[in-house]
Amino acid sequence: MKPPAPALLLAIFALAAAPAYAEMSPAPLAVMQGLDKISARVSKFEAPVGTAVAFGRLSVVVRDCERSAPEDRPENAAFVEIYENRPGEARGKLFSGWMFSSSPALSGLEHPVYDVTLLRCKAPGSPSPPPPADSPPSPRGKTQR
Repeated sequence: MKPPAPALLLAIFALAAAPAYAEMSPAPLAVMQGLDKISARVSKFEAPVGTAVAFGRLSVVVRDCERSAPEDRPENAAFVEIYENRPGEARGKLFSGWMFSSSPALSGLEHPVYDVTLLRCKAPGSPSPPPPADSPPSPRGKTQR
């Protein structure tokens, strides 16, 4: 038996998720995460809708960013275009499509050096979620009284 085509899987996902995304509201800012596979450096950056933002040799343009209502299951979706800027060459489009924060592997950038994913959509000035609390290292061999 032949596996289903990727387009069929996307259509099935869209139909199954339609009620969850029915009440999406636009947000003017996308919080993205980029990975440079060469240096293993992970960077978070904000991309205002309609503005090109640089990440390495990439130019990331978010065309639309939508988030679910607070009472719904958390979901963020952004229509993103990603271009590669190479010196002496014309800018080439690498990616154009929707990215989902809950399913980054569903539709993402495939590039030998960079990974780019959507973390969330937000309003300007809204606080970013706090980083995970790291427990301080306990001193070895010492007991606390």
